[in-house]
Amino acid sequence: MSESVNNTSNNLLQVPSTSTTNNTSTPSLSPPTLPVIPPPSLVDVPLRKEKTMAEFLATMDNYAPIIPDAVTDYYLNKSGFDCDDVRIKRLLALATQKFVSDIATDAFQFCKVRQSGIKKSGKERKNVLTMEDLSAALNEYGINIKKPEYYS
Repeated sequence: MSESVNNTSNNLLQVPSTSTTNNTSTPSLSPPTLPVIPPPSLVDVPLRKEKTMAEFLATMDNYAPIIPDAVTDYYLNKSGFDCDDVRIKRLLALATQKFVSDIATDAFQFCKVRQSGIKKSGKERKNVLTMEDLSAALNEYGINIKKPEYYS
């Protein structure tokens, strides 16, 4: 009994291979081989990154963000960031500008959703930034704000 089980398990575990009978070959069940594509040169990747970063920082010389340099300098110095490169400071001002812009856009979307439920016929309603819309937008970025109790 154990011999018959052993024989059947051996037959099940055998992998078919190419056999030649009458000069005909049957393909094996192995997957087809794909051509190997060599990875890009590792030396080229950092050079391209450095080149694009240098180009980007060069464009920051001519760019004036909405947040003035004096305001950026004040808050960077207040937080302990000391850097003499104006391009880096402008880059941080640009990131801050994008962050504020994203929050304002999200708050506007919350305002539109809130006002879509209150349809008035005739006149078109103006969009008004409310504290509820702003707090919902800021909550998505992990900033929790609440109105103090005495203002409610």
